Amino acid sequence: MARILSIDYGKKRTGIAVTDPLQIIAGGLATVSTSELFDWLKAYLAKEAVERIIIGEPRQPNGQPSENLQRVQQFVNRWRKAVPEVPIEYFDERFTSVLAHQAMLDGGLKKKARQDKALVDEISATIILEDYLRNKK
Repeated sequence: MARILSIDYGKKRTGIAVTDPLQIIAGGLATVSTSELFDWLKAYLAKEAVERIIIGEPRQPNGQPSENLQRVQQFVNRWRKAVPEVPIEYFDERFTSVLAHQAMLDGGLKKKARQDKALVDEISATIILEDYLRNKK
């Protein structure tokens, strides 16, 4: 089986998480500069088999699109044209940043570590992927 990769797309940074090859466990992989994301993903796919990409769909708590949705849609459209053999699909990412901060608190991370936005992005991507896997079952 191939892995499933998830993306928490941000204006500056993007968190990335991936499953194991059996698609059982989700784990944080990296946080990359959003401007380098496309090339980073293509390089990763050259090394690892990825079945699909799940990208967080940014919405406000009331369900309305957030300001980042347009940027995410542009990235998704570009990906679908350039790499159609690896499908990319949206998944609701509401509250993942809040859950990521809570996970950091529950994990006992010190305040300095909890302020690491790159870590928050990576944990958010992991939460998106865990939720996707749970919904898939």
